[in-house]
Amino acid sequence: MPMKRYEEVNFAGLAEQDCCCGVVRRAFADSQDGPASVHLLDLADEPTCHYHRKTTEIYVVLEGEGYLELDGDLIPVKPLSAVMIKPGCRHRGIGKLRLFNISVPKFDPDDFYYDESDVAVEGVEPVH
Repeated sequence: MPMKRYEEVNFAGLAEQDCCCGVVRRAFADSQDGPASVHLLDLADEPTCHYHRKTTEIYVVLEGEGYLELDGDLIPVKPLSAVMIKPGCRHRGIGKLRLFNISVPKFDPDDFYYDESDVAVEGVEPVH
């Protein structure tokens, strides 16, 4: 039997996990050869500002209105807003938001950084 060239998931069937941003359900993070993962995120009241050295994230807001804090700038977001967050950009969401976070490459728990002195992405220093 040929190997499937697709994977499918229903977020309702995924376990909720606490993370620095709130409560998340991660799809395709455990995929063997998958190039990306998709996370359904319900934002916490006070998410932790952080950055990644190698991960690019695309946030697509599904519900709520608020802001994304990106390198110190406040970007207003509402349903169907999409923002690409590149490696080294310090970020967090503000407000009651539900969003999809598309991570490329896929989720890596070792690619979360909180201390500005840790960043070394092409000479770019993140801003708190």
